[in-house]
Amino acid sequence: MSIGSGLDWAGLREVGRIVRLTLAALERHARPGVTTGELDRVAQEIFLQHGARSAPALVYGFPGTVLISVNDEVVHGVPGSRRLERGDVVKLDVTAEKDGYMADAARTVVLEGGSDLARRLSACARAAFAQALDAARAGQRVSVIGRAVEAEVRRRGFSVIRELAGHGIGRTIHEAPAVPNYHDPRQRDRLTEGLVVTIEPIICSGAGEAFEDTDGWTVRTKDGSLAAHHEHTVVITRDRPVLLTAA
Repeated sequence: MSIGSGLDWAGLREVGRIVRLTLAALERHARPGVTTGELDRVAQEIFLQHGARSAPALVYGFPGTVLISVNDEVVHGVPGSRRLERGDVVKLDVTAEKDGYMADAARTVVLEGGSDLARRLSACARAAFAQALDAARAGQRVSVIGRAVEAEVRRRGFSVIRELAGHGIGRTIHEAPAVPNYHDPRQRDRLTEGLVVTIEPIICSGAGEAFEDTDGWTVRTKDGSLAAHHEHTVVITRDRPVLLTAA
């Protein structure tokens, strides 16, 4: 949905601020010995303090507050008793709702002792996001985002996980348009002034194929390779997009 067609800046900025605060707190608490369930409770407390709710729980019945995925877990990991270990690659994915508005962001945290591969993969996700942000302008096709992401990921020797994509957001989590992380010639939508979308490179060190685990939520790489995820909710303009989930 676009600002001007039912969305306003104040509501979006506020929920984006809560997402940003939550991600920062989760990153501070993510360390060896902490369980993913304990991290989830950190997020839950921040949501309660700010009058926000878990959008995945609200919309899809997700059994947690935030999504926490480790190593070969790509996205949608369910928080629980898993204890983080030295060198883990932890994807923290926060989608909040407040007063009818939603925002979504994610980051990858490589815990102390992480491998060079893990650090390079995480840096690649951030760099691919930056390239996509530079390309995303009102009037361009949505596919310029995927072209920029895929080019940077390939240049660095990694793979895009094609089954997973960015999306419109605002009043619910997943709105039109889909925002693939590769150049999809079938995606002919155009970016318009005020459009609110997520840009979110989701990549791995292996072949780029994924599957849903038996819990019905967690998505893993088929070859067990490490995965990384970097995401922000942005507003498209004629110039550089406005980041709603970053300071």
